[in-house]
Formats: sequence, structure tokens, C-alpha cells
Amino acid sequence: METPPAKTHRKIIHIDMDAFYASVEQRDFPEYRGIPLVVGGLPEGRGGVVATASYEARKFGIRSAMSSKQALQLCPHATFIRPRFPAYKEASQKIREIFSRYTDLIEPLSLDEAYLDVTEDKLNIGSAIEIAKQIKQAIKDELQLTASAGVSINKFIAKIASDINKPDGLTFIGPSAIEAFMEKLAVEKFHGVGKVTATKMKNMGLHIGGDLKKLTLDELTKHFGKAGNFYYKIVRGIDEREVQTGRETKSVSAEDTFAYDLTTTEEMEAELDKIIKVVHERLIKNNLKGRTVTLKIKYSDFKQITRNRSLLTGIQDIETISLLAKQLLAASDPEDKKIRLLGVTLSNFGEIEIKPKHEPSPDQLKLFPL
Repeated sequence: METPPAKTHRKIIHIDMDAFYASVEQRDFPEYRGIPLVVGGLPEGRGGVVATASYEARKFGIRSAMSSKQALQLCPHATFIRPRFPAYKEASQKIREIFSRYTDLIEPLSLDEAYLDVTEDKLNIGSAIEIAKQIKQAIKDELQLTASAGVSINKFIAKIASDINKPDGLTFIGPSAIEAFMEKLAVEKFHGVGKVTATKMKNMGLHIGGDLKKLTLDELTKHFGKAGNFYYKIVRGIDEREVQTGRETKSVSAEDTFAYDLTTTEEMEAELDKIIKVVHERLIKNNLKGRTVTLKIKYSDFKQITRNRSLLTGIQDIETISLLAKQLLAASDPEDKKIRLLGVTLSNFGEIEIKPKHEPSPDQLKLFPL
């Protein structure tokens, strides 16, 4: 009787830059080194949101997505600065060039993190751990930045592993260790489990992966819907998602929160023009045309609405985008409203095939609500 061939596993690395925006600022400006540094919105006035905090700032409890005002309360002597996205993008491109020395199977998730499939690497190194070490060292030598790496047989485990020994960490979780690792992992550490779901799980007595593992697939699906199937697999270390090199752009957007509430249509349209200009530049840069324009409005009481309109063909010109966005604004009855945020998104890229029963007139307006 023949012995079945040994199962082959993918070799996946997840690279996550350490406090990326703040680290770039501390690298470029010596006066920011060694101090609590917060990159994001400034706390004055209405304040903004923390994009990244240096590790010196994190010691005070400051975290990404926290309001800048709260961050200031936690650390009154912190330094707050606006982001410099061109500098971060330049660093990100150089990091991507380092990745490409080892593999072409790269899936960027953002400017500061990516998955790499090194099952077959360009340099025939063979060891994913060694490749991760070399990548980390190259980033340190060439860019004076640090990265943390997680190495495993699938994306989910590699991503969790990269977060274990930050900053400048490297963690390997091999096939034989995965199930035991997942059984001990707190449910809030599962990527995709937010605060609401974590609270629901804990109210059900589900605190760690081992608790989830006791439930059947039907039970998990009953309580968590489609996500139940994901939890069932992942707690057993099963993640069959491939590293996708061509992550398709689903939408292009821009938005702004204003220093004071907008109360007149004139003010709103003036701010929309600025936002639409940013969206238009991003469309041009990526050579994209979208068929759906979406307007996002957040009022002073934090109530939020979205309105959208679709065309039969993709658009890119700023005049049409502006016309549609302002029509959507007018349809929302903005008079006597206090607006704190506006946003514009273009989506549904590419054309759709139209098969009308009869030929429409040439001057027919090809505009309809979703």
C-alpha cells in the first residue's frame, strides 16, 4: 500500500510596518524622535482623528482611530502633526520594491502592510522565515524603518502572527502549532470580530477560540450568519484564500469634516467643489471611469445619509461629477440643516452591456436612480 504524498502548504508572510506614518516623520525630522508623536487631525477646534501614534505616545494609551482630543487628554505633552501622504507613499513604493526581489505574489492591504506568497521565491531561498528576516533587514538598512513579520501557511494566521511581537518582531506559527494557537486566542483578536460581535460572543460564554470550536457549524451559522462558517474554519486553522496580486479598485472617494457646521447651500457647494477636485484627480491618476456617484452627508447631530445616482456609461469629467453631486445635495433638502461632513464616491467602474428592446432616442437622458 502506497504512502500518500505529504500535504504541501503555502508559505505566507504578512509584513506590517511599525507605526508607519509616525516612524517616517521621526526618521525625517530628528526633533520628533523619542517623543510622543501623533499623526492625524489636530485637537484644536472640533479636532480630528489619530491616524498613527508613535510608540512613545502609545505608552499613554493613544491608539489609531481615537479622537485627537482624547489623545491630548491622555498625553497633554504629545506633539500633533498633519499627515504627509506623499512621503508615506514614496516609502511604501520602496518597500514594495524590496518585496518584489523575492516574489511577484504581493497583495498590498494599505500603504503599510501586505501579504507575500513565497511558496516559490525568486532567489530560491526556500525558507519563508529567512526571507522575512532579509526583508526586515533591507527595510531597516535602506529606509531606516522597522517592520514586523508574521509567517505561516495562510493569510489569517500570518496576519495575527505579525502583531504578536511588535515592534520589529518576527513570529512563525507552523502547521502543527496552528490549532493549539487558535484555541487559546481571545475572540477579540480574531480579525473581523469587532466590539459588538466580541461582546455578543462573550455574553454567550465564548471567550477564546477553544470555546468557538465547541459549537457546530449549524450553531455558529445560527448565531452569526455567514460569518459563522468563517469562524468554524478559521478556529481550525483553515484559510484557503490566495494572495491576490490584482486587488481591484472598487471605488474612489474623498470626504471632509468641517471646522464649523455648513448651513447654506452656497457653503456646501463650495466645499463639494474641493472634494470633487480630489476625487477627479484620483480618477485621472488611476485611469478610471465610474458609473455611480454617491454623496455622503453627516449632520451636526451625527446622523448620516447617503444618496446615489447611476449612469449607463462611466464618467471621469469633473463637470458631470459636480452636476450629479450637487443634484443629490439639492434632493436631500439641505436648507436649514447643519452639515459637519460631506463626501463623494465614484464606483461601478467599467461599462455595462445594454440590451434595450428598442433603440432610445439619441438625446434621451441616460440617468436613473439606483
